[in-house]
Amino acid sequence: MTDDHTHVLDFFTSRAADWDSRFPDDGPAYAAAARLLGLRPGDAVLDAGCGTGRALPALRAVVGSEGTVLGADLTPAMLEAAARAGRGDSGTLVRADVARLPLRDGALDAVFGAGLISHLARPEADVAELARVVRPGGVLALFHPIGRAALAARQGRTVTDDDLRAEPRLRELLACAGWRLESYADEDDRFFALAARQA
Repeated sequence: MTDDHTHVLDFFTSRAADWDSRFPDDGPAYAAAARLLGLRPGDAVLDAGCGTGRALPALRAVVGSEGTVLGADLTPAMLEAAARAGRGDSGTLVRADVARLPLRDGALDAVFGAGLISHLARPEADVAELARVVRPGGVLALFHPIGRAALAARQGRTVTDDDLRAEPRLRELLACAGWRLESYADEDDRFFALAARQA
């Protein structure tokens, strides 16, 4: 296990038990974001770094009972919290590293990543791995229920241009990893970037 993995595990394990209670009002934002993926009934979607699985019910709602919903996370405590919350009913929970997903090439129509990008150990390689498992024309949605400035203020820091979520940096990162940034919104009440998988 790398130092980056240890850091992620330490960070999220200590927060898993009260994660949902710290952010109780995010449900509608997750539902709205899930609808923006353009998924259809029967599609297959992965919530990468799913945490407590808050996006899984919203993703299930858009792909329907015939669709496939997977929630992958590196932290066992987060997956246990997702299961306790009943979110395993909306999708299959899998302990997996987004850097090495146990999925075949092109298996998915979409990947949803809430708060994911800032926790990637090797952003370009990890985003390329997400591209590997999505069919050409499929999508990647990077989401956060508040925007960059609001999140930075909450954390007592300032927004900088070298943030991976800054539009120019994100566009370049995605392009190098097989994605084309299609839309970008960084507002007080949400961050949402949607990219299409290149052929």
